[in-house]
Amino acid sequence: MQGSFKEHGTSRTILSGENDTATLQATHVSRAYDVLILDATLRQSLTTTRSLGRRGKRVAALETSSTLLRSTHIPTFSSRWCQKATLLPGYEREQEPFFTALKQEIAASGAGVLISSSDGTIEVLRHYRAELERMGIRLALADEAALEIAIKKDATLALAEQVGIPIPRGVILRAESEVGAALREIGLPAVVKPTQSWLWGAEQGVRLTCKLVTTAEEARQAVRQLVQGGGKVLLQQFLSGQQESISLLYAQGEFYARFAQRTMRSHPPLGGVSTYRKSIALPTDITAYAERLIRAIDLEGYAQVQFRRDRAGRAYLMEINPRLTSGIELAVRAGVDFPWLVYQWVSGESLSPVRDYRIGLRMRYLEGDFLTTLQTLVERGRPGVTPPPQAIAEFIAAFFVPTGYDYFDRQDLRPVLTAACETLDHVWHRLKRKQHTRRQVGY
Repeated sequence: MQGSFKEHGTSRTILSGENDTATLQATHVSRAYDVLILDATLRQSLTTTRSLGRRGKRVAALETSSTLLRSTHIPTFSSRWCQKATLLPGYEREQEPFFTALKQEIAASGAGVLISSSDGTIEVLRHYRAELERMGIRLALADEAALEIAIKKDATLALAEQVGIPIPRGVILRAESEVGAALREIGLPAVVKPTQSWLWGAEQGVRLTCKLVTTAEEARQAVRQLVQGGGKVLLQQFLSGQQESISLLYAQGEFYARFAQRTMRSHPPLGGVSTYRKSIALPTDITAYAERLIRAIDLEGYAQVQFRRDRAGRAYLMEINPRLTSGIELAVRAGVDFPWLVYQWVSGESLSPVRDYRIGLRMRYLEGDFLTTLQTLVERGRPGVTPPPQAIAEFIAAFFVPTGYDYFDRQDLRPVLTAACETLDHVWHRLKRKQHTRRQVGY
């Protein structure tokens, strides 16, 4: 199925992945786009669209039709700086229709740069990288040798240890039967992590997440779920201190920007998506560690290096994200426009070094922060989970502190309204699922 429509001056197209070239040529606008931005549902994609749009770049945003199963509201599509919005076929079960439609969109748009911000689409782009580059489009990805290390936690941690960066105690597992011996070495509580966040299973691709375990049975169950797709698992010591990260733009042996943030709350509480964060001065220890690791990998482009401290304040490396991350708007508002730097880097333009930024700036992802607070009720008493009364008090108190909010921009208001509709959709679908479950069990 294929169609196109116009809304608020933005051209919107749905591609089936079949032979839509003639239709695309018919609907193609005369001016080429400068950049295609994949993963339009993500917050960092909206931030990137706004950043590049403000600088006069013509932006076309893309998302997959599989996202419509979760929500029909895509904030980036409603931005005033999104000149074209396109839905491509999903790639989770079959990559070829997605890639065929993407090639058609590249040819029709005339864009010179392609930016992706999710683990899944990056894996697809890596698979077809040579063919895409032959088409003349530049991918905002580091080279393959560096990516191969950065996206795999076991490879990242092994290299970090070699260059003298502290890492948590951990054991790599390949089967549930290895859990007992690993727990005797690491102890409980512990964290079970996939060594790679995106894995192609027998039937479809899936994004894997980490889990805190407090009993041997929880550990076995978590490992069983993660290894059934053929992946490896890292069982790692639990650290309860502050989460801090260093974001960097590195190219040709030089660092053009550095930015540090502290995650005050995340969803899930263990260390998932940052929901409340603050810009901080560059800590001497983790800044040096991050730069040493990036140089060792030779990881060009943007990367966020994440650390967690123990109770004594000593920092340990958690992982690297070699892509624009969800909380990147905090850096942009503080004065480090990473999306623009990435565009300059991948385009081959002269990079504009950033030497300073605002410290103490706060940003909040309100929906995620609300869910984080609710989750403290469900997981009360578990390690690393704030007691519910304290969590509720902190959630309310944050409204009285000067804070920026994800999606909200006075010059671009439609995305925050779209995000609100998306949140209402999520709540409605959850209520419907609960009603369906109650009917099934006879309530």
